[in-house]
Amino acid sequence: MSENIEVPIENEMQKSYIDYAMSVIVGRALPDARDGLKPAQRRILYAMYQINNLHDQPTKKSARIVGEVIGKYHPHGDAAAYETLVRMAQNFSMNYMLVEGQGNMGSIDGDPPAAQRYTEVRLRRIAEDMLEDLDKDAVPFVPNFDNTEREPVVLPSKLPNLLINGSSGIAVGVATNILPHNLGEVSDAIIEYINNKDATSEDLLKFIKGPDFPTGGIVFDTEDLRRSYLTGRGTVTIRARYHIENIGKRNVIIVTEIPYTVNKATLIQKIGELVKDKIITSISALRDESDKKGIRIYIEVKNDVDPEFVMNLLYKHTQLQISLPVMNIAVMGNRLLTLNIRNFIKIFVEHRISVVRNRTAHDLKVAEDRLHIVKGLLIAISDIDSIINTIKSSSDTKAAREAIMSNFNLSEKQSNAILDMKLSKLTNLEKTSLEAEDKTLTGNIEYYNKVLSDENEVYSIIKEETESVKSRYSKERATSIEPNVNYANITNEDLIKDEENLVLLTKQGYLKRVSASEYRTQRRGGKGVRSIDLKEGDFVKRSINCMSKDYLLFITSLGKVHWLKAYGIPETGRYSSGKAAVNLVNLGENEQIVEIINTRTFEGKFIIFITEKGIIKKTKSELFSHPRSKGIRALALRDGDSLVDVVLSTGDSNILIITKKGLAVRFKESGFRPLGRNASGVIGIRLREGDSVRNVITASDSDLVFTFTEHGYGKATVISEYRLQRRGGVGVRNLKVTQKTGDVVIALCTSLDSQFMLTSMKGVAIQVEAKGIRKTGRNASGVRVMKIEKDDSLATAMAIEGKEDTGEIQPNP
Repeated sequence: MSENIEVPIENEMQKSYIDYAMSVIVGRALPDARDGLKPAQRRILYAMYQINNLHDQPTKKSARIVGEVIGKYHPHGDAAAYETLVRMAQNFSMNYMLVEGQGNMGSIDGDPPAAQRYTEVRLRRIAEDMLEDLDKDAVPFVPNFDNTEREPVVLPSKLPNLLINGSSGIAVGVATNILPHNLGEVSDAIIEYINNKDATSEDLLKFIKGPDFPTGGIVFDTEDLRRSYLTGRGTVTIRARYHIENIGKRNVIIVTEIPYTVNKATLIQKIGELVKDKIITSISALRDESDKKGIRIYIEVKNDVDPEFVMNLLYKHTQLQISLPVMNIAVMGNRLLTLNIRNFIKIFVEHRISVVRNRTAHDLKVAEDRLHIVKGLLIAISDIDSIINTIKSSSDTKAAREAIMSNFNLSEKQSNAILDMKLSKLTNLEKTSLEAEDKTLTGNIEYYNKVLSDENEVYSIIKEETESVKSRYSKERATSIEPNVNYANITNEDLIKDEENLVLLTKQGYLKRVSASEYRTQRRGGKGVRSIDLKEGDFVKRSINCMSKDYLLFITSLGKVHWLKAYGIPETGRYSSGKAAVNLVNLGENEQIVEIINTRTFEGKFIIFITEKGIIKKTKSELFSHPRSKGIRALALRDGDSLVDVVLSTGDSNILIITKKGLAVRFKESGFRPLGRNASGVIGIRLREGDSVRNVITASDSDLVFTFTEHGYGKATVISEYRLQRRGGVGVRNLKVTQKTGDVVIALCTSLDSQFMLTSMKGVAIQVEAKGIRKTGRNASGVRVMKIEKDDSLATAMAIEGKEDTGEIQPNP
């Protein structure tokens, strides 16, 4: 009679779900910590071993293996079993393949393998080393699902498969992702642990440098990766390997290794989409040139584009750089374990100790049983006549067995062996052979007993077998470990192309950045092209030539310094009006930007300030290298004075102060000492009535002084024509100012190899070559450099170093 038992449904659901979850975790999804195999993998290898599908035997159809596995050991779908079999034969999935496949076994492009009826497989030699000693009771066996067969709980495995091949899987409420490693390094770590049982994870990391993926690539030695070895959880950053080839006039990026688990076809498709969507605009050609020799992704970059910049974009937007989670979770029995590197090795060594002991105990029993038989045969041969007479006088086999046992004091097994002995065993040669076997067996038994009684002997065997595995299967590391962690993360700045820019500042406080490629060189006297769309009453106050990653120092009317990377100013086209400076720099009330200077580094430099009334000051640039949100005090201005120019210097230059009425004073920078940030400065030039300072320049003894005026005139003068004076002099003639030329706007020191960018008050810009400007004496008025409209005037000019002579080119439309 049945009995109904009432159980709360929540308790029953919880118990049933836990049972189901553990069944999936232990029985399907997670690897065993000892042999590193999931149940499906273990059953496939065992089934192949059972039907003699070995490395030195002909291959067998995959369908035959799948049928054997799902029919005897793994009652699941054939598709899942075949997928597991194929994965063990893929060189891009397994670091050390356990199965040798023939036919289409899939590809790194995600192509599926051929149907199982077409492909053939067999075990690799390395897999047989995992199966060795199965017939020696080295590991426990359990009944299969229908109790008709027996299968191993775990394989004996001479090699640390879990570490060298890794594993990944998702179960119910738990997942694992164990990275593959180099067999040689892991073997060395195992030997170190055997020699020193107190070795910590830190000690073992001296041997295991990091993961080693079958697809190669570069791994970064980050703190997260190191944490994964110490705690069992972390992340690893993997980057593709590439090199640059010069094909014709183009730079071509050749990717030869991609990160582990990345689908190559999907990767190339993603790059193509980025180019199509104009997220990456520097790639002109893309194709897959991979073949049986390896991966080769061809990425052609456009002219004048830095390939490293393109790679940074690709790292950011594609799987050429990925981060994989590390979750070292495995099962042992019915337990879930989170393993650090020492646990991995400790569990493997303990497993091998168990295997060696069980194997030795089996060999000992076999040897003792055989020695027992051999000794019985030797007794029989030594008194063969009596044995024969006893057998002849017996009525049947049973009586003969009992008589031999009784008359010669032998066991039943020995008696049976004597009765089964052939007459050929009676020769002297066979007697000698049995005596030799007796001696060998006695020695083997002594050795087996020594192994079972001496732990050090067991460790010696494990070390010897580990060395043997290492010598036969170890290979060079495919993945390199990059110690410089700075490369591990792509910052926003890495994605900025470091190109030449023009930064414009208007009187009303608008900032604008335009690529220098927007302006083309014209001959002296050209009209130029528009550089900015000015609001009514506004005009260009300053223009700075800089690189995208330069620091821009903004010196304000309050004598403060703010700084910003050049790329922080939004890049716009020539016809944009720019962006208000207050939206980019934290300016205070009534604070305006007066000057902008650019630099890449602050070390070993000085900043020189000049005011409208000729007060000059020099300050070490390091004092401005740590920005504050509200700026840094740089200069104390005197009443009625204002800042007009700022330059960087090296400390030993010629200082040239230029005035609007065409005067200049030249003196050595070493003639005045640097001052603190709050000082106001000293007299640099004594001005005549109606005159004021335009700018200050630093120059070497070989430079030319190029002076430009309001009406677009310019001239070049050798700096040696300006005699050296003391600071505070009234100066000498620099340019003859007339009504035709207008007042001096700016003077620049550079060489004839340079070019100049001239910008008018209305925002018209022109780029001219220095060599096109006539070299004259100090008293000359110069030649027309830029045609200025009647209602316009020159606002500023800047030098562009090292430009080539491109001849006359029409302005961009």
